Formats: sequence, structure tokens, C-alpha cells
Amino acid sequence: MKAVVSLLSLVSSGLISTAAAENWPAWRGVDGTGISSERDLPTTWDAGRNIRWKRALAEPCNSTPVVWEDQVFLTQGLDNGRRRALIAVDRRTGKTLWQRDVPCDVKETTHRQNPPCSGSPITDGQAVYAHFASGGVAAYAMDGQPLWHRELGPLLHRWGNGGSPVLYGDLLIVFHGPGNPSTLMALDKRTGKTVWKTDEVGINSPIFGSWSTPVLLKVGDRQELIMPFPGEKIGGVGWFKSLDPATGKTLWKCDGLGNEVYAMPVIGDDVVVGISGHNGPTLAVRAGGQGDVTKSHLLWKTEKKTPQRIGSGVIHKDLLYIADATGILECLVARTGELVWKQRLGGNLWGSILVAGGHLYVTNLEGDTFVIRAGREYSLVSKNSVGEPTYAALAASQGALFLRSHRSLFCISETSVGGGTGSQR
Repeated sequence: MKAVVSLLSLVSSGLISTAAAENWPAWRGVDGTGISSERDLPTTWDAGRNIRWKRALAEPCNSTPVVWEDQVFLTQGLDNGRRRALIAVDRRTGKTLWQRDVPCDVKETTHRQNPPCSGSPITDGQAVYAHFASGGVAAYAMDGQPLWHRELGPLLHRWGNGGSPVLYGDLLIVFHGPGNPSTLMALDKRTGKTVWKTDEVGINSPIFGSWSTPVLLKVGDRQELIMPFPGEKIGGVGWFKSLDPATGKTLWKCDGLGNEVYAMPVIGDDVVVGISGHNGPTLAVRAGGQGDVTKSHLLWKTEKKTPQRIGSGVIHKDLLYIADATGILECLVARTGELVWKQRLGGNLWGSILVAGGHLYVTNLEGDTFVIRAGREYSLVSKNSVGEPTYAALAASQGALFLRSHRSLFCISETSVGGGTGSQR
């Protein structure tokens, strides 16, 4: 892929060790695409095969673990959200290395399928950052030493929140929404102080909001921070907004999304795909424009109502893969929207898609992960079950998959799980 983003761009500039390329440091991986460079990940597992360890978790949670060298980090709601925790786990054994909690006195409302702490953490190998919604944003050293904690105010929406933070240089970018107020902001990652912020439209309605995470995309010599928003009013038109990640200044905007967006924007080269929830459209736009690009840069848009879509898709070798909550996986041509194939997998597909070693990995709520060969012909490799409700996506690192269910954290690997390239403890 030509459009390489976020942490990967920092690797190439020397700001982060090249060891990051072997890790899964953020929601959707190194560059926010859901694509891993791993070649030897397992494609089959069950209770008696390739599960290296399993550890119980205190309460249900939807966030995805991230991995840096020999540590796995995950956010965790405790006491029904009255405490928010960041937990570091030894990737070799699953044992807790450290845990840090922050109190949350705000009684957040949410959907029963969206427990507190849906946002995943992020790390640059020097510190770990977590957005705890009404519990604020916190930064910790790799050994668990608290660095700073910043309150951002209550985050109230009937369906809770879901976005994860993004790193860009020395900035930690956070969407503090949905609900009223909703704010996209950049914090100094060293201090937590605000560098820039933009106020977005926030309405506390079950049919209005963005639970997405922004994505960084490099187009030519310009970095863009792209985020989907639900629009200005219920029943109106949602849009993509592209900003300069260093300043928060708007670069371009494209209309056409629905009033609910759960999925992260899907990127490939200069193509950005937006996936609406609850019968909203899917659309593709060409990045790199200026101002209102709805007429000039819109590549395609579905006119018919589409099913409910929660999980994020992926673009791999010019093909777009997206799943819907009714259990159907689709393959389309990313630049044109042409349907290549469509297949019912089964269950409720909420899990965001991972691509690694020429395979697609997608998990349903029932705890089944389907492994499919990527390409223009549908080919199922395996169906693997952990038998527990699963809302999080897979994380891939150093030959292992890390899967979080509502009850457990699993390490899945065909070989023994060794340490990372160097201990950070």
C-alpha cells in the first residue's frame, strides 16, 4: 500500500524504533489499516489446539488488546464502570505485570452490548495511553509508572462511546464523543495539555453519533487526519472530515454518510471508504482534496439501504472486504464499488477484519473466527470457536493472535510464545 500512516510513518522517520513493525501498538495495528506483516499466524484453533494460554477477565469489555514486545495492554471497566483500568500482561504467560486504575464518578449511559472502556489503548514503546471516556485520558510508562492524567469532562450518550486514541508525532489525538458535547482534540503526549481542538455536533440520540476512530493517511507530501461524523442534525447527511493533524485545520469535507458511524475509515492508496451503520450508505472518496470535495472526489456510493454494519473493513490488493451484522462478508473493488463476491458466514459479524499472510480473519459475537483466503474467489480455510461472547477484534504480533472475549483473554499460536525483542520492564 502506498498510503502509509501514523506509527509506521514515525518508524521511517526514526522517531520510533523499528521494533514497532513487529508489534500491534494500536487499534487496527501499526498504520490503522487492519493489515499485519505477520506470515506465520495460526489459521486453526480450539480448546485443545494452539491456545497457549487463557486468562479470566473481571468484567465484559469490547476493547481490543495492543502488543509491544513482551507486553500486552488492555483497558478494562471495573465495578460496572466506576473504575477504569489499564492492565499490562506478560505475552508469554498471560500473567498480570501491572494494573493502574482511575475512578469514574460519572454514571454513564450505554447499550447493554457496549460495556465501559470500549476504547483500545495505544503505545509508542515509551509510554501507554488510554482514553477512559468520562474517566479522562491517562498516560503510563512501560513499567506502569503514572505519567499524567487529564479529565476531559463527562461523556454521555445513550449508547456509550467506542473510539480509540491515535498518535501523531508528539500528539495524542482523541475523539471525546459522541453525545453533547463532542470534541476532537490533540493533546501533548508528554503532558496531556491541549494543543488543538475542534467542537463537533453532538446529539444524545440512539440514531446519531460517531463511535469511530480517526485514521492518518499520507497523500503526496501531506498528512491527513480523517474522521467520519454524523452531520448537523438527525435525518441529515453525515460526512468525512479531513484535518491537518498538526493544527486541527480542516482540509476537506465529503458528504454522504449516515447519521450513525461505528466503523473506522478504511484506507488503501488514496481511497478512503466510509461505512455507515443502521441502513446508511457506504461510500468511497479520493483523499487529497481541498474544501468541499463531494462532487469532485466521491468515487462511489451505495444508493440502496445496507444492513447494520459495526466492524471496520480492510482494503488489500485493491479489494475492499466488509462485513455486516447479519453475518455476511462482501468483497468489492475498492475504487469502483463493484461486487466481486458475497458470502454468508453466520452469526453476528461485529469483529473488525484482520488481514495477515494472505488470509482474512473476522470474528462474530458468538466467538467464532472465520479464516478466509483473500482474493477474488471465496475460499473458507477454517472456522474456529472459543465458545465465549466476543466483541473485540484480533491483535497480531510475533506469530501469535491475541483475542479478547467478554470473559477471557486468549493467546493463540502454533508455537510457544517467547518474549519480545527486548524487555521494557
